[in-house]
Amino acid sequence: MKKLNLTLVFVLIVFVSFSQTKKETTKKPKYDEALAKKLKADDYGMHKYVMAFLKAGPNRNQDSATAAQLQAGHMANIERMAAAGDLVLAGPFMDKGEVRGIYIFNVESVEKAKELTETDPAIKAGRLIMELHPWYGSAALMQVNEVHNKIQKKGF
Repeated sequence: MKKLNLTLVFVLIVFVSFSQTKKETTKKPKYDEALAKKLKADDYGMHKYVMAFLKAGPNRNQDSATAAQLQAGHMANIERMAAAGDLVLAGPFMDKGEVRGIYIFNVESVEKAKELTETDPAIKAGRLIMELHPWYGSAALMQVNEVHNKIQKKGF
């Protein structure tokens, strides 16, 4: 019984000592009104976008040279839209499924995003198709391309 009491006391001491350690507190950064305005953030720090799911299209039987040419045009189109500020984020999925990648457009409407997607050579050729949806996300995404350019060592 004495051993059990000593064990119980030891467990209680350990429990109490761990429970009284200081918990880290994180301070919320100060609101930056100028940055929020620059990024067109609403009161929640959010922004309206259009998200596109790039899917495998009905015409994927091009020879390898044509497929490479379409891919080069696709990448050039991505760079053009990003430089214009219309495309915030783009990237492929890694699993080779039907959904090949995503775009996040900085545009006001699905119709405007549709116009932009129709400039893509891979879309024109039917190699890819787009599924477009209005999306609400962090206005901080507007800085992704600026930061990416600072950390990108190689181009595509």
